[in-house]
Amino acid sequence: MTDRDRFEAVYDAYYPAIHQYAARRTGSPDDTADVISETFLTAWRRIGDVPAGDEALLWLYGVARRVLANQRRGDARRAGLAERLRTELAADRPVAPVDLDHVRFAFEGLPERDREVLALACWEGLTGEQIARVLGGTAIAARTRLHRARKRLAKALERHTSMTIAMGEA
Repeated sequence: MTDRDRFEAVYDAYYPAIHQYAARRTGSPDDTADVISETFLTAWRRIGDVPAGDEALLWLYGVARRVLANQRRGDARRAGLAERLRTELAADRPVAPVDLDHVRFAFEGLPERDREVLALACWEGLTGEQIARVLGGTAIAARTRLHRARKRLAKALERHTSMTIAMGEA
């Protein structure tokens, strides 16, 4: 029996049990799917360590248990980081709130392609060359895309400002 045949036999025999084990211990179908996939990925990578017969199920339960523990630790780390970030951002807020709805509206009105290149430049602070690597093109093409996206954003902001003034005067 090849490793693949052995893995398929283990998977077919014990998938339902591992699915139920994970489903009872997670809060969402996505988390359940993550546990199942990580468990069977480990089994595939370590197929030589998977015991024969019904002992395989116990081994898989042990793997699933460790996967769940890792998932919980990751969730706890993310929750802690999110709380710390909320606290830091709250402390950094300007005294008077700044209304940027017009910028958000103009940005959201741009094509996805423009939003992505602007976000990479402005939010992530990437250079033209770095943007090119992310998007899979040349630095010249990335700089050109960024330049054009900035021009389209400026026009959208200008249109929004003109509309706001016109509506206020009417």
